[in-house]
Amino acid sequence: MMPATPTPESLAGRVALVRSTDRAQGVQRALDLLGTNPVEGKTVFLKPNFNSADPAPGSTHAETLRALVERLWALGAASITLGDRSGMGDTRAVMQAVGTFDLASELGCQTVVFDELAADGWVPADVPGSHWRRGFALARPAVEAQAVVQTCNLKTHRFGGHFTLSLKNSVGLVPKRLPGESYDYMTELHNSADQRRMIAEINAAYSPALVVLDGVEAFTSGGPDVGAKVEAGIILAGVDRVAIDAIGVAILRQLGTTREVSRGRVFELEQIARAVELGLGVAQPQAITLLSDNADGRAYADQLRVILEADGS
Repeated sequence: MMPATPTPESLAGRVALVRSTDRAQGVQRALDLLGTNPVEGKTVFLKPNFNSADPAPGSTHAETLRALVERLWALGAASITLGDRSGMGDTRAVMQAVGTFDLASELGCQTVVFDELAADGWVPADVPGSHWRRGFALARPAVEAQAVVQTCNLKTHRFGGHFTLSLKNSVGLVPKRLPGESYDYMTELHNSADQRRMIAEINAAYSPALVVLDGVEAFTSGGPDVGAKVEAGIILAGVDRVAIDAIGVAILRQLGTTREVSRGRVFELEQIARAVELGLGVAQPQAITLLSDNADGRAYADQLRVILEADGS
């Protein structure tokens, strides 16, 4: 497998930020602000957050998914395939419960359930210096797509990830067990002191063409399935996963969140720091450019920049 390619220079650190509680409108505005079309004429794999069937932000909201799929078609995608692996529950049952199959049928998308892939449906990943004892694999439908798009949520993670944004959403691309093998990759991940570094390392094995973060609602503690829910009223869009996750952490801090997410400099948090080491995005908060389309968004972006650049004391 080829390693992740660097974020295009024109999009490095650029993140569209929209204040809205209307998911469909927020997605459209954020993508307009970002001003890029990475999917025209390409086969697209769309990775939602279907870790469980719990309501957003426990899982991807149907309105967000619909708005994103409709925009990808409008941008000229050649095909769109939706797929995931749930961490909490049977993936097919989760996708059925949240209405994915009906929505995909209505919008002309294909679907894939990673739990049901055969052994050759997984591609070994080679990340130099990885903390994974046996390496890991990624789902072939994502690896072979010409453009990977992912949509994640804004939330904390009580099982050691600390926060689950764009970097953590990539865990669903990795199997729990490979067919015919007994080794449990998710047990390794969740029992490791290096869990947050390992999360970042998954992202070194692929490069997304687009990331949309639905922060209309957020878990400020608990997560990833249930937690303390607040209305944050934010949609983010970009390509740079470091920048998106750094801004997501700043939003969680602005809302009031857990000690693990709140302490230290944002760029020193292990998921983000390891992603920077791997060259997956910008290396410092000053390199982030927040794009907003109104005074409210720009004022909020200014608040977040103060948090991003604080020393964390």
